[in-house]
Amino acid sequence: MVEAQSWTTRRGSNPRLESTDQVLDIPVTPTAEIKHQQGVGSLISPNLLTALIIASWYLSNIGVLLLNKYLLSFYGYRYPIFLTMLHMISCASYSFVAIRWLEIVPFQQIHSRKQFFKILALSAIFCFSVVCGNTSLRYLPVSFNQAIGATTPFFTAIFAFVITCKKESAEVYLALVPVVLGIVLASNSEPLFHLFGFLMALGSTAGRALKSVVQGLLLTSDAEKLHSMNLLLYMAPMAAMILLPFTLYIEGNVTAVTIEKARLDGFMIFLLVANATVAYLVNLTNFLVTKHTSALTLQVLGNAKAAVAAVVSVLIFRNPVTVMGMTGFAVTLMGVVLYSEAKKRSKLTAH
Repeated sequence: MVEAQSWTTRRGSNPRLESTDQVLDIPVTPTAEIKHQQGVGSLISPNLLTALIIASWYLSNIGVLLLNKYLLSFYGYRYPIFLTMLHMISCASYSFVAIRWLEIVPFQQIHSRKQFFKILALSAIFCFSVVCGNTSLRYLPVSFNQAIGATTPFFTAIFAFVITCKKESAEVYLALVPVVLGIVLASNSEPLFHLFGFLMALGSTAGRALKSVVQGLLLTSDAEKLHSMNLLLYMAPMAAMILLPFTLYIEGNVTAVTIEKARLDGFMIFLLVANATVAYLVNLTNFLVTKHTSALTLQVLGNAKAAVAAVVSVLIFRNPVTVMGMTGFAVTLMGVVLYSEAKKRSKLTAH
């Protein structure tokens, strides 16, 4: 006859229950958001999702360039300030929907008047950069415009030194030499070179660099830091209000002209809506690429994007290019890559 085991005896016979400190983890019931994410994840693999996001980023970035060029140069819609204002209105509207309704990121409020004026200053710089960029597309081919835009690290280093007195290593400054040299070569051999367009493209590039430096300087405290999507939500309507008097004064009765053009050609409405929508998608996909990869990956993709956009624009618009111009562009991109690597090594050394 087998002796009946007590509860203690049975417990002792199971090594998994030996410890009196054993804690059994009970899985938490997933929230609706987690269930939704799990549902999306089950439909598409993470690698494929990342690839689709990167492809969307490329399409939106190159698409907005080509649409701007087509509208301003080939379609005859010569109102870059009004077009930029439409971009800002689009970004404000879509950002509101994405944050307040779709809740892509948590909503953040402006906490003080001081923070408001800091964002207003960034909006003014943002306006200057985008208007200059759109204006330059009236006079320059996209390929040359992108070559000039690749010099952003040069202006960033200058503004960082002038505004914050931040010095980089000698290796970083040496990497900027081919960045400038490449643009000199490309400018001297550009068949469609236009001085005003060149100055506008330089202004746009300098504005982008200045915004990044000033943003890091102004919104430094934890209380003032805003997520990039929330920052766009506040900057876009401010930028639109800044641009409104300029477009009315410089571009005349642009609203009436736009309505008349749209009445005569319905395709005009599609072009403007598509252009404004893609302008917002550029900002949205920037955030998504960083979220699903890293800021460094976005930087590398940006370097490659300039070359891809240049090639695509040449294939579509058939603008003439020279061997020396392509060589100069390649030298500039090589300098940007060297600059990125030098900055990365400098940060690792500092830590």
